[in-house]
Amino acid sequence: MTINVMVVDDHELVRTGISRLLADTPDLKVSAQAESGEQALQLAREQVPDVVLLDVNMPGIGGIETTRRLLHISPNIRVLVVSGLAEEPYPSMILKAGARGYITKGAPPEEMILAIRKVMEGRKYYSADIAEQLASSYVSEQKQSPFDLLSDRERQVALMVASCNSAQQIADQLFVSVKTVNTYRYRIFEKLNIDSDVKLTHLAMRYGLIQQDYISPPEH
Repeated sequence: MTINVMVVDDHELVRTGISRLLADTPDLKVSAQAESGEQALQLAREQVPDVVLLDVNMPGIGGIETTRRLLHISPNIRVLVVSGLAEEPYPSMILKAGARGYITKGAPPEEMILAIRKVMEGRKYYSADIAEQLASSYVSEQKQSPFDLLSDRERQVALMVASCNSAQQIADQLFVSVKTVNTYRYRIFEKLNIDSDVKLTHLAMRYGLIQQDYISPPEH
């Protein structure tokens, strides 16, 4: 049986590299490539893939919301995260959204192929460093992220605000009104004891939820 794979990453070099790697594996076929979550959803509706190799930290709706929407298109899609981010809370957040596995971009090719086959069998697969992070998050009772105080949707909106998305952009991507977005925004401020988008961005960077490279000035 051939496993149809979609590769989703905003870097063309990564998409091309993974696709060439999988091309040498007889039972795997890269049936689609996408540079964003939005494009991945469009392609998934046209040809439902078996496994989606997905980056977490992308412009636009990002990996977490993409995972939710992919599974809404078909619960049979297996999402396998391939990311350079191994630090919490990303692994916990995207696995909670429905991803079946999580490996880092530093993983050897053989591990990626093994992970694809494992999730295709209905099992879960985590790289050793990801498994260690997950274990630490469950076992350790040390200082936790203030973002743990937020609901899943609030955390999602917080990440989008911190990445300089406007209220209108967030509303369009989440299919809600601007008023609803602002309600979430002020609720987030209250829970995190902050009073501006700038402070939210600094807090998100401090706890590793976003990286400087992904922050762009808001559109005017």
